Amino acid sequence: MIIVTGATGHVGSELIARLAAEHLPVRAMTRRPQAIQAPPGVEVVYGDCDDPDSLHAAFNGADRAFLMSAQATGSAERPTHDLRLVHAARRAGIRHVVKLSVYDGGRSDDALGAWHREAEAAVTDSGLDWTLLRPGRFMSNALHWAPMIRRGDTVHIPFAHRPAASIDPADIAAIAAAALTTEHHHNSAYQLSGPEVLTPAEELRILAATLGRPLRAVEPTIDQAKAGMCRAGMTEPVVEAIVARVLTGDDGAEVLPTVEQLLGRPPVTFATWARNHAGAFLAAD
Repeated sequence: MIIVTGATGHVGSELIARLAAEHLPVRAMTRRPQAIQAPPGVEVVYGDCDDPDSLHAAFNGADRAFLMSAQATGSAERPTHDLRLVHAARRAGIRHVVKLSVYDGGRSDDALGAWHREAEAAVTDSGLDWTLLRPGRFMSNALHWAPMIRRGDTVHIPFAHRPAASIDPADIAAIAAAALTTEHHHNSAYQLSGPEVLTPAEELRILAATLGRPLRAVEPTIDQAKAGMCRAGMTEPVVEAIVARVLTGDDGAEVLPTVEQLLGRPPVTFATWARNHAGAFLAAD
């Protein structure tokens, strides 16, 4: 049995669909079981990282796990959700975990780096077999633009001209599925990218062509972007770390060969992702 945490997320939802299509035993863990429309054959269970007892029940009987935490970086002194997921996996006798991590794997000496170093160490020091997936920016980040696009043609995008080789979450899920269903990826870490370097403004132009809309990107000032992140609940050290990385670093702005090496095909382009998800940007009838 494979348990997929974060089953309603961009990667988790793709992963349960892929595993179900291969007729593998899959358990989808979510805080809101009533809200998920899982594929036939998928067992849906309640699990909440703020309710450790629920994790023990959700993991019971599984032997492999996909671990994903949506806990906001800096929202606690430590990445407690990752720690609790690993504890639940060990207690349940899980053999192998695949963790969705971040691009730099916590190498940076800032608030983000410290958080993700500890989160990864919880996995690599657990005594379990593990695989770490370290993607850069998700193509599905563009879904944050959907409400603005449904209202009009102006889209406010922080850091609109910061390039990155964004990746389709479906490609991440395909690699996760391979890691969970074979023994070829045990105790390996994979840094992942998409097939091309684009800025969010360039992605918006591709989406505009897909939708047949004259969409226009407006980039907030740095101070406005900081204020927006603070309003969203981010702590000041995390906000400062994010802005410093955007302004001075180029992590994620490189096309890597990893996806093609692992899947035997090129990664999905943003244009293809946009066509596959165009419906999310259309106004409801």
